[in-house]
Amino acid sequence: MMAVSNSFTARQKPKFSVAIQSDGYKKLINNTLGDPKRAQRFIAAVSSAVGTNPDLQECDAGSILTAALLGEGLNLSPSPQLGQYYLVPYKINGRGKVAQFQIGYKGYLQLAIRSGQYKHINVLSIKEGELMGFDPLNEEINVRLIEDEMEREQAPTIGYYAMFEYLNGFRKALYWSREKMEAHAQRYSKGYNAKKGYTFWEKDFDGMAHKTMLRQLISKWGIMSADFPDLQRAIENDMGVIKEDGGVEFVDNADFCAAPEQAPEPSTTQQAPEPDPDDDFFVGMEPPPEMM
Repeated sequence: MMAVSNSFTARQKPKFSVAIQSDGYKKLINNTLGDPKRAQRFIAAVSSAVGTNPDLQECDAGSILTAALLGEGLNLSPSPQLGQYYLVPYKINGRGKVAQFQIGYKGYLQLAIRSGQYKHINVLSIKEGELMGFDPLNEEINVRLIEDEMEREQAPTIGYYAMFEYLNGFRKALYWSREKMEAHAQRYSKGYNAKKGYTFWEKDFDGMAHKTMLRQLISKWGIMSADFPDLQRAIENDMGVIKEDGGVEFVDNADFCAAPEQAPEPSTTQQAPEPDPDDDFFVGMEPPPEMM
């Protein structure tokens, strides 16, 4: 797992488009990635992702680079079209505009598959008229899916189902109603409650819901060990802004920005709220609450 020094964050003031072409940044990237061709691909991919968002272009260049290197260390793409992870602009008091690292649900699926431990893993929106029943005790769902793809796409979503099965036979599944997901978003996303239209909850509720379901499964019942560091590292750094000392500062922890099916429109810079202390996954851990 690559380690990234963040001492340059405070020193670098140019915009990212200028900073990324500087000798200092190029040397750092080459030294971190250890492969000139990979470094060139990385610079091109990140520059393209930053170029699609005017607010991101105004962010501290060091925060963009550290977040992007974290994504590269997980072998995920910053392309909004792929939806594996996102660089999201936030405004933090005392630091100005910074880039936050946010994994999309497709990124979680990629990391889970690469671990080689999952026989099956899936997440699905359940449409009106499809749910016959869900047994929470045995975690068994009975559905009759709408066969016509266009009809199904246009039907209202009433809930969300996610499951995984390990190679050793261990299986876990969850079903949340749309109402439960709505209450979850209202509880943990101050931006969503503000209804200003800039959060991914508002832009792509189903995509956010898919990420929430996968994270609930993986963070609580998935294998978290040194043998599978990428998933653990992803969960620990999701929704984080990398600080100068290498630590992670979590902003709007409860407001997951999940992966939209399509690239999100350039967002306005989000004002980071105080972290919500009420979640249960990180109880007893420092620094963040659960970022779901």
